[in-house]
Amino acid sequence: MRNPIVRLGAIIVLVVAIVVAWASLFTVRETEQAVVLRFGAVRNVITEPGLYMKAPFIDVVLPVEKRVLSLDIPPQTVLSADRQNLEVDAFSRYRIVDPLQFYQSVNNIENARARLQSFINSAMRNVLANASFPEIIRTNRVELMLRIQEIVDRQADSLGIEIIDVRLTRVDLPPANSEAVFRRMQTEREREAADLRAQGAQRAASIRARADRDVTVIIAEANRTAEELRGAGDAERNRILAGSFSVDPEFFAFYRSMQAYEQALMRNENAETRIVLSPDSEFFRFFADPSGRRAGEEGALPPPAGAGAAPGPVSAAPAAPAAPADGTGSVPAPIELPAEAADEDATDVVPATAVAPAPALAQ
Repeated sequence: MRNPIVRLGAIIVLVVAIVVAWASLFTVRETEQAVVLRFGAVRNVITEPGLYMKAPFIDVVLPVEKRVLSLDIPPQTVLSADRQNLEVDAFSRYRIVDPLQFYQSVNNIENARARLQSFINSAMRNVLANASFPEIIRTNRVELMLRIQEIVDRQADSLGIEIIDVRLTRVDLPPANSEAVFRRMQTEREREAADLRAQGAQRAASIRARADRDVTVIIAEANRTAEELRGAGDAERNRILAGSFSVDPEFFAFYRSMQAYEQALMRNENAETRIVLSPDSEFFRFFADPSGRRAGEEGALPPPAGAGAAPGPVSAAPAAPAAPADGTGSVPAPIELPAEAADEDATDVVPATAVAPAPALAQ
């Protein structure tokens, strides 16, 4: 009888011991801290992870987050130093560094979030109220966020919380003012674009004028060089012609007359003027006699008739067949220089060419 009762008592004692042992042990994780309370009073503060003991059924363990926490601040309307209403959206990151002070001041995370939000809103209003809109948007945004962080960190120190960072995620004008600001910015950009286009047009006109001036100078210099070369060529040609004249004046006269015939009798489609000249005029004296002498003068040749030869003092070659007469006289035979003139200075002699039949005079 006693044996079953003893066994039952032993089992009960063992179960109670296991329950007491289970209630006496607790674990603190790596991401947590713990505050041990006994009847509402703080008994112990544990900041390191591990297995710990407490009084069973008497002590209460409150875990406190050890990791970095974030707090998103709802958008707030802030008035800047230049009297601009700004919609500011921010967030903060914080960490609980003193679990005991945290428990005594705010007790839990929800109360801590509410206190931190009020601290951040107050600091933002105070700091941004002393800064202009351009400073908040562009120039001094980082410095302003650091100043807000310092103010909030000093206030949160009484809560056992360390503020790691405060960031302004969005700073913008209210919707009613945004359109006006955008229109003003668009007008300024259009004015800058017009200024740039005007400067570009001015530079283009300057470059174009300089290029036109350079073209004019280059063309003028080219024309001057061409005139100089043309004058030098004409001088050289005149020198050669003068040398030819000194060698054989009769051939020179004949050659210049042939050039005059070519220029005067050349067909010009644009010219409508007609000239009527007598075949016996001084201009056509080489048509009747290759030597240019008039009939009856000394050394004059009789006018050729039919296919007869046209001898002359300046021609040693046989006469070519004469073309039929057309009323202006027959065509003389090809002319050659005298052998004596060719022997004296062969370099100054201009070779004679066969003269084509002259066209009939226009009626």
